[in-house]
Amino acid sequence: MKNISVLGSTGSVGTQTLSVIRQHRDLFAIKALAANKNDKLLEEQIEEFAPDIAVLCDENAAEKLKSRYSGKTMIFSGEDGLIAAAAYENSDTVVTSLMGFAGLKPTLAAIEAGKNIALANKETLVVAGELVMSMAKQKKVHILPVDSEHCAIFQCLQGNEKKDVNKLLLTASGGPFRGKKTEELKYVTARECLAHPTWSMGKKITIDSATLLNKGLEIIEAHWLYDIPYDKIQVVVHPQSIVHSMVEYVDGTVMAQLGTADMRLPIQYALTYPGRTKLAAEKLDFWNLSRLDFEKPDTETFRGIDLAYEAGRTGGTMPCAMNAANEIAVEAFLAGQIKFLDIYSIVETSMQAHKTVYDITAEVLFSTDAAVRKFACDLLSKMG
Repeated sequence: MKNISVLGSTGSVGTQTLSVIRQHRDLFAIKALAANKNDKLLEEQIEEFAPDIAVLCDENAAEKLKSRYSGKTMIFSGEDGLIAAAAYENSDTVVTSLMGFAGLKPTLAAIEAGKNIALANKETLVVAGELVMSMAKQKKVHILPVDSEHCAIFQCLQGNEKKDVNKLLLTASGGPFRGKKTEELKYVTARECLAHPTWSMGKKITIDSATLLNKGLEIIEAHWLYDIPYDKIQVVVHPQSIVHSMVEYVDGTVMAQLGTADMRLPIQYALTYPGRTKLAAEKLDFWNLSRLDFEKPDTETFRGIDLAYEAGRTGGTMPCAMNAANEIAVEAFLAGQIKFLDIYSIVETSMQAHKTVYDITAEVLFSTDAAVRKFACDLLSKMG
């Protein structure tokens, strides 16, 4: 029996994690749940899974829940409550599915407390890969990827030596605008961006998929997860989202992991590793799988990939700066304040203005994030 804490339990990955656990009550027990402000859904989750503690980061939402809840689960709020859930002594594994930079502090707290991490918050490694991986090694905890692409690579590496890896091949669906050129993207709407062709995800990650910045974040994440140089990480557009990623070895062998576009597959593998168990999910039907297409990404139109390579190769605080600017830009786009292509402009301008620091500590990263967010917000006000 593994005892699980889920941070971000009311979001897309969080609810799918609970779907996996619902199928395997004999394998997993929920000990802590944490969400932002969806008090009604969290209350339903508390009633179903009976965790020891539950957290709402939003103080008002927490007060609403406390006013009507009279069960045994202890209700906490704010950042202190989130950290308490991350480091909860009765949990073995923490699923970190919080959105964006907000996932860093609780992930660090969980590692410090000796918890294994099922990592669905890619921004944690993007902004603090060196710090996180070093701490995980020191604390002897496992970081198991939940992203479908990184879970695929993780599986393709099993039983092989890192020295024999020639290349990591990250697949990308291409998003809703695959094949379009810059001129065609000038006036696309958030609604069009959110119509992802193969995956059902949260709003922020879906916009990132449209700009291909999501794939850029995954490049940096792969660099830290697998200790692979950037020139050995390649993106391949694969619109069917059947091949979730591949590893090419020095002898020319390419190993791929295939499956349906169902996030519960990588979530379950991260929770059951090194074993496997049944999952009630659609299986691939190769008799009716007519084709698998692969293309080179259009990095001139979709600049997210090149921006991420630049940030990753620069190193230091630059990936943190890129991520902060992108989070502000995506939020502004979803709010209708800027156009789609302005996302790239805000990220690029923020990166150009940023003075990279190479002596990385948690304090330096939090300071960088705050400063770049302010810079990006100032850019927004000028654009308005």
